[in-house]
Amino acid sequence: MTGSLLEVIALDVRDAVAAEEGGADRLEVVSDIGSDGLTPSAELVAAISEECGLPQMVMLRCNAGFTVTPEELDRLRKEVKELSEAGAAGFVFGFLSEDGSVDRDATDALIHAVSPLPWTFHRAVDHAADVQAGWRAVRLLPNLATVLTAGSAEGVGSGLAVLRARAEAGDAPLVLAGGGLKREHLPVLLDYGVRAFHVGSAVRESWSDPVDPARVREWRHLVDLA
Repeated sequence: MTGSLLEVIALDVRDAVAAEEGGADRLEVVSDIGSDGLTPSAELVAAISEECGLPQMVMLRCNAGFTVTPEELDRLRKEVKELSEAGAAGFVFGFLSEDGSVDRDATDALIHAVSPLPWTFHRAVDHAADVQAGWRAVRLLPNLATVLTAGSAEGVGSGLAVLRARAEAGDAPLVLAGGGLKREHLPVLLDYGVRAFHVGSAVRESWSDPVDPARVREWRHLVDLA
């Protein structure tokens, strides 16, 4: 990755337009932020495509946890085509088994469904029973663009040691740092070699308020200091 990437969570068209105005590089498009982000409708993706030129990484997730049932997986596989036609540039997904290990079967099924589009393994990896084993399972999966991770289920502030270890293991280009990301974390992460950052609440007053382009612009400036 050359330069630094800034990804902003968008819940609607207004968020997407504001993120673009503020200088974001791409969007993570989700619904139901109260459940930490579920699959949005194809209608929303299409509406964003009409008003905003940023690439949309679209969430594929049916419930607030990190497991997926066979029925949910079938539903997600069917939604991929509709979402792709609506304008998705890539997808965000990743699942854990009941024992807390990476669910390779479910993840592989969606990798095949979204191919050849890129995808992000989301923060399920931070919730794995063995985070290091989770990373080993994820890092070599095909078409993987980034891994959205805080290094810890508690957020970036608690996960810096893990993120440093991943960077030292050569995974810095895969890390999309997000989950309680704060401005003071940036110099540390940049020093580790991390160059991709994901923000949601940091660029709005609250989740009830829209993205603030001025806040996005501030983050754009900060990540560009690299």
